[in-house]
Amino acid sequence: MNIVGNPNVGKSTLMNALVGERISIATFKAQTTRHRIMGIYNTDEMQIVFSDTPGVLKPNYKLQESMLNFSTSALSDADVLLYVTDVIETPDKNNEFIEKVGRMTVPILLLINKIDLTDQEKLVKLVEEWKTLLPTAEIIPISAVSKFNVDYIMKRVKELLPESPPYFGKDQWTDKPARFFVNEIIREKILLYYDKEIPYSVEVVVEQFKEEAKKILIHAVIYVERDSQKGIIIGKQGKALKKVATEARRELERFFGKTIFLETYVKVDKDWRSSDKELRSFGYQLD
Repeated sequence: MNIVGNPNVGKSTLMNALVGERISIATFKAQTTRHRIMGIYNTDEMQIVFSDTPGVLKPNYKLQESMLNFSTSALSDADVLLYVTDVIETPDKNNEFIEKVGRMTVPILLLINKIDLTDQEKLVKLVEEWKTLLPTAEIIPISAVSKFNVDYIMKRVKELLPESPPYFGKDQWTDKPARFFVNEIIREKILLYYDKEIPYSVEVVVEQFKEEAKKILIHAVIYVERDSQKGIIIGKQGKALKKVATEARRELERFFGKTIFLETYVKVDKDWRSSDKELRSFGYQLD
């Protein structure tokens, strides 16, 4: 069950609503999700694996090429495809990717998100435009934030999914390790607290993750591309970095249900977004 679409249409918010866990970071900034993240929905009768992907965009540097690879790969292994759009973007925004979607033989649910931001007349017109572009898709208006029609999406997914043995254990709710979510939560706080290009020049790496019965000790490195960016991240007298670390620690304590001891450092890794070697070391898919 793969979720695709352009940046900032609400894919991660929808995934969290469907799975019931805060798996994908969801902020108001575009290009938030950089990896393909699986959320696993388990009941006694079934297991549904949802896959959230980065927003589809024309890449300007190697990091964005990797993000597009994650999204394109989701078209090749889906049993059901959830194509998420919204009432703001125009249907012809990314024709090349839509053409690939149109050639798929699996069921497609086309979800028009954020319907609370439009009126009935405009929504009907938008539905007609999408019917022309993807005539085989089932079109469902939704609001991921207010969870309008999320139950219906789940109902249709259950009806459309083929039977197969479970891929994951019944107590597993994602394919990602704990360290991955530390990275994501710290990066989310950076996305929220810094303006302009800074968040997109940042990568987070957890160098130590030591879990004990009631606490977790974490050392994390925030990588930037320029010395000037390092100064901005740290801020005057270290106040900016301290704010990010404090907010991340609080979020991590909610996420893991344990006391968190978090140490953060900032390092410069020049032009990491365009380096094959660095991107691979950070876990990005380049081929």
